[in-house]
Amino acid sequence: MSKRLSIKEIDALLRQGDASIDETFLAMLKADERKGVQSALKRYERQLEKEKALWMEHEEMLAYEKDLWAKGYEHVAGLDEVGRGPLAGPVVTAAVILPKDVQLPGLTDSKKLAKETRESFYDRIKEVALAWSVAIVPVTVIDEVSIYQATKQGMMSAIDQLSVNPDALLLDAMNLPLSLPQQSLIKGDQKSLSIAASSVLAKVTRDRYMADLANRYPEYGFERHVGYGTEEHLAALNAHGITPEHRRSFRPVQETAATRQTS
Repeated sequence: MSKRLSIKEIDALLRQGDASIDETFLAMLKADERKGVQSALKRYERQLEKEKALWMEHEEMLAYEKDLWAKGYEHVAGLDEVGRGPLAGPVVTAAVILPKDVQLPGLTDSKKLAKETRESFYDRIKEVALAWSVAIVPVTVIDEVSIYQATKQGMMSAIDQLSVNPDALLLDAMNLPLSLPQQSLIKGDQKSLSIAASSVLAKVTRDRYMADLANRYPEYGFERHVGYGTEEHLAALNAHGITPEHRRSFRPVQETAATRQTS
Protein backbone atom coordinates (compact mmCIF):
# COMPACT_ATOMS: atom_id res chain seq x y z
CA MET A 1 0.00 0.00 0.00
CA SER A 2 1.96 2.99 -1.30
CA LYS A 3 -0.45 5.84 -0.54
CA ARG A 4 -1.33 6.97 2.95
CA LEU A 5 -4.79 5.64 3.76
CA SER A 6 -7.38 7.64 5.63
CA ILE A 7 -8.43 6.56 9.12
CA LYS A 8 -11.82 5.56 7.72
CA GLU A 9 -10.20 3.37 5.05
CA ILE A 10 -7.89 1.72 7.60
CA ASP A 11 -10.78 1.08 9.98
CA ALA A 12 -12.81 -0.53 7.16
CA LEU A 13 -9.90 -2.81 6.19
CA LEU A 14 -9.40 -3.94 9.79
CA ARG A 15 -13.08 -4.54 10.42
CA GLN A 16 -13.38 -6.60 7.23
CA GLY A 17 -10.20 -8.59 7.88
CA ASP A 18 -8.98 -7.60 4.41
CA ALA A 19 -6.53 -9.97 2.70
CA SER A 20 -4.00 -7.12 2.38
CA ILE A 21 -3.46 -7.10 6.16
CA ASP A 22 -0.03 -8.56 6.89
CA GLU A 23 2.81 -8.00 9.36
CA THR A 24 4.25 -5.16 7.28
CA PHE A 25 0.90 -3.38 7.16
CA LEU A 26 0.35 -3.83 10.91
CA ALA A 27 3.83 -2.52 11.66
CA MET A 28 3.05 0.54 9.54
CA LEU A 29 -0.15 1.11 11.52
CA LYS A 30 1.69 0.80 14.84
CA ALA A 31 4.04 3.56 13.69
CA ASP A 32 1.16 5.78 12.56
CA GLU A 33 0.84 8.73 14.93
CA ARG A 34 -2.89 9.32 14.30
CA LYS A 35 -5.06 8.52 17.33
CA GLY A 36 -7.88 7.20 15.14
CA VAL A 37 -5.51 4.65 13.59
CA GLN A 38 -4.30 3.51 17.00
CA SER A 39 -7.90 3.11 18.20
CA ALA A 40 -8.79 1.04 15.14
CA LEU A 41 -5.67 -1.08 15.60
CA LYS A 42 -6.43 -1.77 19.26
CA ARG A 43 -9.99 -2.76 18.33
CA TYR A 44 -8.61 -5.12 15.67
CA GLU A 45 -6.17 -6.70 18.13
CA ARG A 46 -8.94 -7.21 20.70
CA GLN A 47 -11.03 -8.94 18.06
CA LEU A 48 -8.12 -11.22 17.17
CA GLU A 49 -7.69 -12.15 20.85
CA LYS A 50 -11.41 -12.85 21.15
CA GLU A 51 -11.32 -15.11 18.09
CA LYS A 52 -8.20 -16.87 19.40
CA ALA A 53 -9.95 -17.53 22.72
CA LEU A 54 -13.00 -18.95 20.92
CA TRP A 55 -10.83 -21.35 18.94
CA MET A 56 -8.96 -22.42 22.06
CA GLU A 57 -12.29 -23.16 23.77
CA HIS A 58 -13.41 -24.97 20.63
CA GLU A 59 -10.40 -27.28 20.79
CA GLU A 60 -10.87 -27.86 24.53
CA MET A 61 -14.51 -28.82 23.96
CA LEU A 62 -13.46 -31.43 21.40
CA ALA A 63 -11.16 -33.22 23.85
CA TYR A 64 -13.61 -36.02 24.67
CA GLU A 65 -14.54 -36.51 21.03
CA LYS A 66 -10.88 -36.58 19.96
CA ASP A 67 -10.07 -39.14 22.63
CA LEU A 68 -12.82 -41.42 21.35
CA TRP A 69 -11.87 -40.83 17.72
CA ALA A 70 -8.27 -41.74 18.55
CA LYS A 71 -9.54 -45.01 20.04
CA GLY A 72 -11.23 -45.90 16.76
CA TYR A 73 -14.78 -44.69 17.35
CA GLU A 74 -16.01 -42.97 14.21
CA HIS A 75 -19.51 -41.77 15.11
CA VAL A 76 -19.58 -40.19 18.56
CA ALA A 77 -23.03 -38.92 19.50
CA GLY A 78 -23.50 -36.16 22.04
CA LEU A 79 -26.84 -36.09 23.87
CA ASP A 80 -28.56 -33.52 26.04
CA GLU A 81 -32.01 -32.52 27.25
CA VAL A 82 -33.86 -29.30 27.92
CA GLY A 83 -36.90 -28.97 30.13
CA ARG A 84 -36.51 -31.24 33.14
CA GLY A 85 -37.37 -28.51 35.64
CA PRO A 86 -40.40 -26.64 34.22
CA LEU A 87 -43.95 -27.06 35.48
CA ALA A 88 -45.36 -27.17 31.96
CA GLY A 89 -44.43 -28.37 28.50
CA PRO A 90 -42.45 -31.35 27.26
CA VAL A 91 -38.91 -32.42 27.94
CA VAL A 92 -36.90 -32.27 24.70
CA THR A 93 -33.83 -34.35 23.98
CA ALA A 94 -31.40 -34.22 21.07
CA ALA A 95 -28.54 -36.25 19.67
CA VAL A 96 -25.78 -34.94 17.38
CA ILE A 97 -22.89 -36.68 15.61
CA LEU A 98 -20.29 -34.14 14.47
CA PRO A 99 -17.63 -34.69 11.79
CA LYS A 100 -13.95 -34.75 12.74
CA ASP A 101 -13.29 -31.53 10.83
CA VAL A 102 -16.11 -29.64 12.54
CA GLN A 103 -15.67 -25.88 12.96
CA LEU A 104 -18.18 -24.27 15.31
CA PRO A 105 -16.21 -21.67 17.32
CA GLY A 106 -18.30 -20.02 20.01
CA LEU A 107 -20.61 -22.99 20.49
CA THR A 108 -21.18 -23.80 24.16
CA ASP A 109 -23.97 -24.53 26.63
CA SER A 110 -27.16 -23.28 24.98
CA LYS A 111 -28.23 -21.43 28.15
CA LYS A 112 -25.13 -19.22 27.87
CA LEU A 113 -25.89 -18.15 24.30
CA ALA A 114 -28.05 -15.22 23.27
CA LYS A 115 -31.25 -16.21 21.49
CA GLU A 116 -30.04 -14.94 18.10
CA THR A 117 -26.75 -16.84 18.51
CA ARG A 118 -28.61 -20.04 19.46
CA GLU A 119 -30.83 -19.72 16.41
CA SER A 120 -27.80 -19.25 14.17
CA PHE A 121 -26.05 -22.27 15.66
CA TYR A 122 -29.26 -24.29 15.37
CA ASP A 123 -29.17 -23.91 11.58
CA ARG A 124 -25.40 -24.33 11.34
CA ILE A 125 -25.35 -27.52 13.44
CA LYS A 126 -27.96 -29.16 11.22
CA GLU A 127 -25.91 -28.21 8.17
CA VAL A 128 -22.56 -29.62 9.34
CA ALA A 129 -23.59 -32.60 11.50
CA LEU A 130 -23.15 -36.12 10.15
CA ALA A 131 -26.48 -36.88 11.81
CA TRP A 132 -28.86 -35.20 14.25
CA SER A 133 -32.25 -35.86 15.80
CA VAL A 134 -34.69 -34.36 18.28
CA ALA A 135 -37.25 -36.16 20.45
CA ILE A 136 -40.14 -34.44 22.22
CA VAL A 137 -41.56 -36.29 25.24
CA PRO A 138 -45.02 -34.97 26.18
CA VAL A 139 -46.40 -34.13 29.59
CA THR A 140 -48.55 -37.28 29.68
CA VAL A 141 -45.43 -39.46 29.61
CA ILE A 142 -43.66 -37.29 32.19
CA ASP A 143 -46.59 -37.65 34.58
CA GLU A 144 -46.80 -41.38 33.97
CA VAL A 145 -43.16 -42.44 34.36
CA SER A 146 -41.40 -39.46 36.08
CA ILE A 147 -39.29 -36.73 34.52
CA TYR A 148 -36.08 -38.75 34.92
CA GLN A 149 -37.44 -41.78 33.10
CA ALA A 150 -39.09 -39.57 30.47
CA THR A 151 -35.73 -37.96 29.81
CA LYS A 152 -34.13 -41.37 29.37
CA GLN A 153 -36.90 -42.40 26.98
CA GLY A 154 -36.35 -39.21 25.00
CA MET A 155 -32.62 -39.85 24.70
CA MET A 156 -33.18 -43.44 23.62
CA SER A 157 -35.66 -42.20 21.02
CA ALA A 158 -33.23 -39.55 19.77
CA ILE A 159 -30.55 -42.22 19.31
CA ASP A 160 -32.98 -44.47 17.43
CA GLN A 161 -33.87 -41.61 15.08
CA LEU A 162 -30.28 -40.86 14.04
CA SER A 163 -29.61 -41.57 10.38
CA VAL A 164 -26.11 -42.79 11.32
CA ASN A 165 -25.66 -45.41 14.03
CA PRO A 166 -23.44 -44.06 16.82
CA ASP A 167 -20.63 -46.24 18.16
CA ALA A 168 -20.05 -44.19 21.35
CA LEU A 169 -22.03 -41.70 23.43
CA LEU A 170 -21.24 -38.54 25.36
CA LEU A 171 -24.03 -37.54 27.75
CA ASP A 172 -24.75 -34.67 30.10
CA ALA A 173 -25.02 -36.25 33.57
CA MET A 174 -26.98 -39.27 32.37
CA ASN A 175 -26.47 -42.99 31.81
CA LEU A 176 -28.54 -45.06 29.39
CA PRO A 177 -29.31 -48.79 29.46
CA LEU A 178 -27.37 -49.45 26.25
CA SER A 179 -24.35 -51.58 25.45
CA LEU A 180 -22.70 -48.69 23.60
CA PRO A 181 -19.61 -47.17 25.25
CA GLN A 182 -20.74 -43.99 27.01
CA GLN A 183 -19.33 -41.21 29.15
CA SER A 184 -21.49 -39.19 31.52
CA LEU A 185 -20.09 -35.69 32.01
CA ILE A 186 -21.20 -33.26 34.72
CA LYS A 187 -22.01 -29.98 32.94
CA GLY A 188 -21.28 -31.82 29.73
CA ASP A 189 -22.75 -29.03 27.59
CA GLN A 190 -19.81 -26.89 28.73
CA LYS A 191 -17.20 -29.61 28.17
CA SER A 192 -18.16 -31.39 24.95
CA LEU A 193 -18.93 -29.79 21.59
CA SER A 194 -21.25 -32.64 20.64
CA ILE A 195 -23.26 -32.26 23.84
CA ALA A 196 -23.34 -28.47 23.41
CA ALA A 197 -24.66 -28.96 19.87
CA SER A 198 -27.42 -31.26 21.10
CA SER A 199 -28.31 -28.78 23.86
CA VAL A 200 -28.80 -26.04 21.24
CA LEU A 201 -31.07 -28.21 19.10
CA ALA A 202 -33.09 -29.23 22.15
CA LYS A 203 -33.44 -25.72 23.57
CA VAL A 204 -34.40 -24.02 20.31
CA THR A 205 -36.94 -26.76 19.62
CA ARG A 206 -38.46 -26.47 23.10
CA ASP A 207 -38.47 -22.66 23.09
CA ARG A 208 -40.35 -22.71 19.79
CA TYR A 209 -42.81 -25.24 21.19
CA MET A 210 -43.47 -23.03 24.21
CA ALA A 211 -43.90 -19.95 21.99
CA ASP A 212 -46.58 -21.83 20.05
CA LEU A 213 -48.15 -22.82 23.37
CA ALA A 214 -48.26 -19.15 24.32
CA ASN A 215 -50.50 -18.52 21.33
CA ARG A 216 -52.96 -21.12 22.63
CA TYR A 217 -52.79 -19.95 26.25
CA PRO A 218 -51.74 -16.27 26.11
CA GLU A 219 -52.66 -15.60 29.75
CA TYR A 220 -49.81 -17.80 31.05
CA GLY A 221 -46.80 -16.02 29.49
CA PHE A 222 -45.20 -19.24 28.23
CA GLU A 223 -43.12 -17.30 25.71
CA ARG A 224 -41.29 -15.61 28.58
CA HIS A 225 -40.78 -18.27 31.27
CA VAL A 226 -41.09 -21.34 28.96
CA GLY A 227 -42.91 -23.24 31.69
CA TYR A 228 -40.58 -22.67 34.64
CA GLY A 229 -42.07 -21.85 38.04
CA THR A 230 -41.62 -18.09 37.99
CA GLU A 231 -43.80 -15.73 40.00
CA GLU A 232 -45.62 -14.81 36.80
CA HIS A 233 -46.32 -18.45 36.00
CA LEU A 234 -47.47 -19.33 39.51
CA ALA A 235 -49.76 -16.31 39.57
CA ALA A 236 -51.27 -17.38 36.24
CA LEU A 237 -51.76 -20.90 37.58
CA ASN A 238 -53.64 -19.57 40.60
CA ALA A 239 -55.72 -17.23 38.47
CA HIS A 240 -56.54 -19.48 35.53
CA GLY A 241 -55.95 -23.04 36.64
CA ILE A 242 -54.13 -25.91 34.98
CA THR A 243 -53.83 -26.51 31.23
CA PRO A 244 -53.34 -29.91 29.57
CA GLU A 245 -49.68 -28.93 29.18
CA HIS A 246 -49.04 -28.68 32.92
CA ARG A 247 -47.21 -31.48 34.71
CA ARG A 248 -49.71 -32.72 37.26
CA SER A 249 -47.05 -34.86 38.95
CA PHE A 250 -45.07 -31.73 39.92
CA ARG A 251 -45.83 -30.41 43.40
CA PRO A 252 -46.62 -26.73 42.57
CA VAL A 253 -49.15 -27.90 39.99
CA GLN A 254 -50.64 -30.40 42.44
CA GLU A 255 -50.93 -27.71 45.10
CA THR A 256 -52.62 -25.34 42.67
CA ALA A 257 -55.11 -28.03 41.69
CA ALA A 258 -55.85 -28.83 45.33
CA THR A 259 -56.28 -25.16 46.23
CA ARG A 260 -58.72 -24.50 43.41
CA GLN A 261 -60.74 -27.61 44.26
CA THR A 262 -61.20 -26.51 47.86
CA SER A 263 -61.84 -22.84 47.14
